[in-house]
Amino acid sequence: MFRGLVRAEAGMRRAMLVIFVALATFTAALVGGFFHATRTADEAIRAGERQLLENQIEVTVRGLMDTQTLQVTWDDAMRNAGQGHRIDPTWTDTYFGTFLTETLGANAIYLIDPQGELLRSWEGGNSGRPSRYRALVPQVRAALRIVDSDTSLSGRPVTYRQLTDARWPFGADGRPLRRRYGGLIDHHGRPALMTVITVLPDSHFELLRQRPNLLVTVRDIDPALLARIGGATLLTDLRLERGPPASTRRNAMAMVDGNDRELGWLTWQPHVVGPLLLVRTAPLLAGYILFYCLVLAIGAVGIREAIRVSRELAASEARAQHIALHDSLLGLPNRTHVMQRLTALLEECRDSGEQVVLAYFDLDRFKAINETVGHHVGDDVLVQVAERLRRTLRPGDVLGRLASDEFVLVRRGADGRTCADELGAELMALFAEPFMVFGQTVAITVSCGISWGPEQAADAKAVLRNADVALFEAKAKGRARYRRFTAELDATIRWRRDIEGELRRAIACDHLAMAYQPIINLADGSIAGFEALVRWHHPERGDISPGTFVPVAEQSGLMPELGEWVLRRVFADSHDFGLAEISINLSPLQLVTRDFVGTLRRLIGEECVDPSRFSFEITEGVLLDRSQRVLDLLAELQDMGFRVALDDFGTGYSSLAYLRTFQFDRIKIDRSFVQGIESDIDAQSILRAIVALGRTLRMKVVAEGVETLLQQQLVHAAGCQYVQGYLYWRALTPEQVIGLLATDKVRSYRLAV
Repeated sequence: MFRGLVRAEAGMRRAMLVIFVALATFTAALVGGFFHATRTADEAIRAGERQLLENQIEVTVRGLMDTQTLQVTWDDAMRNAGQGHRIDPTWTDTYFGTFLTETLGANAIYLIDPQGELLRSWEGGNSGRPSRYRALVPQVRAALRIVDSDTSLSGRPVTYRQLTDARWPFGADGRPLRRRYGGLIDHHGRPALMTVITVLPDSHFELLRQRPNLLVTVRDIDPALLARIGGATLLTDLRLERGPPASTRRNAMAMVDGNDRELGWLTWQPHVVGPLLLVRTAPLLAGYILFYCLVLAIGAVGIREAIRVSRELAASEARAQHIALHDSLLGLPNRTHVMQRLTALLEECRDSGEQVVLAYFDLDRFKAINETVGHHVGDDVLVQVAERLRRTLRPGDVLGRLASDEFVLVRRGADGRTCADELGAELMALFAEPFMVFGQTVAITVSCGISWGPEQAADAKAVLRNADVALFEAKAKGRARYRRFTAELDATIRWRRDIEGELRRAIACDHLAMAYQPIINLADGSIAGFEALVRWHHPERGDISPGTFVPVAEQSGLMPELGEWVLRRVFADSHDFGLAEISINLSPLQLVTRDFVGTLRRLIGEECVDPSRFSFEITEGVLLDRSQRVLDLLAELQDMGFRVALDDFGTGYSSLAYLRTFQFDRIKIDRSFVQGIESDIDAQSILRAIVALGRTLRMKVVAEGVETLLQQQLVHAAGCQYVQGYLYWRALTPEQVIGLLATDKVRSYRLAV
């Protein structure tokens, strides 16, 4: 008994020791956490003060622009200083130089034309020296590029009206919108606020006939302005310094211009709360430590603590088990859990005669959603998809998530084929209704492959593999549909996957080739350029059509690699083609990849080519959603010097809307409008209408697929300037192109717009 008592006492001592160590550790963590919390609070206050100061500077800039707007949005201002170089010096000196200097406290005011050339200047209300403006020219022109991009308008543009030299945005009330800019600049070695606002009429809008002049106002950040900003933000001792403060006791914010160039630092005395909290809570902290010292004398606390720890461990084990078998984002069973449930269901149905149907589906083009608008939007889409799927589950169904956007739904049924069709139709109907994502309606479709067992496969891995094969076929058939697994389908998918692997090797080993079909100028029969076409001669399968391997590349994610290979080869071949223009087809999947522009710039530098020699042909698939990102990307390609053509024009239902959305350099009439044109009067009328539309929109028009002389004559009669087709040449090898360009019959001609 004594030994038992000793063992119990030793156990109690060990328990008390454990409790003491645990409480001491907890107390140390609490004290450390308190100091960390005070530091965190002080840093949060400092960050809030910096944000407050940044906001106040923006408010100050807007105030300068609003005050300046009252003076420049005026019919008299438009007549005396608004357009061209006909400036009334007396009027501008009074209403711009004197009035705005006194009203805004501006250090310098400049009246400039739309190109940034100085028309008149004032400093301190008097006429300024033009030489003082020269130092600001780079910063002013950088601001003009932002002004001309319409990213900072005074309202939402509803329409654009054509001036003599530009298109100008107008609002819903019929008034021209102001183009303006405000920000920080370096003004002769000192940080300053600069605003740029267009001169516009306020009632007689017919005065706006050409791009208007602009008024530039510069306000140095001097002690008076700092005092006003400090008073508005309640920041103590606000100073302007060259660099960051040497003492960490002062809060600071760097002032940078639009190019992230450091102009100076604003420093001030922050309102910290850490020391005050430390003084006021020190007695409480001491009492807390004393309290826990007293608690150590009570043995029952140790027992309860042990029980609590035991319970927490049990709960933690249960959570770990749940996490191991469920998806963390959606709470759905993961692959491991799904395979366990599927195996159990197959065993249950082995003797009952029932079938276990598995639908394997994923979201179409989900990767593009993540890349274009961000993973947070993609996660919100997945959450809504899971919620919608849960509402349709039947008792006994298993819904799981295998990967990013890949889901499975398992259901028991008497007949596998019938249950598969019902489940597939149910899933397609489930995604027919669009989703609401961050206030915007987004249409999302799924591709689905369905298999069942034990009839088609006896084990869970085989059932899932068969469903994956059917899913691949659904994607190959155009997505937004479901397909049942069949033995024939398995063989077809294996062939496609073989092609995918061989295409991957062909790209890596440079086994593809380029061909070039001439584009003919009907005016004189000269070659206006070439269309680049990729070719693949397989050593065993022979020639494989682009219509076969390009879709495989798009479905398997190889399109970026194939597109980069084509661009590099065309750029390299172009060095031997003189000044001939070359058209390159861009896949929608290639264009929307995140690093497309970066890859393009790198290839331009590596191959040393002139972008103005190349045209990118895109199909309507690129513009299906007409998102601002796609339109900005096409505009960026034009800014780089490339031309952009709309290929296969007329085959989609919204071609005219695309022409209204983006200013293409050229439209290419689909060959379906040319084939059979000899006997189709309606086709001839449509062709003439397309050509007339292209001319009206100042776009070149190319007709492809011209194979007979009569087709060529009818296309020419319709007014089409350029054609290509077998009537002239089939696609040529680079060597044949070089030989063709070397003949005396071919003249150098460019499809210039």
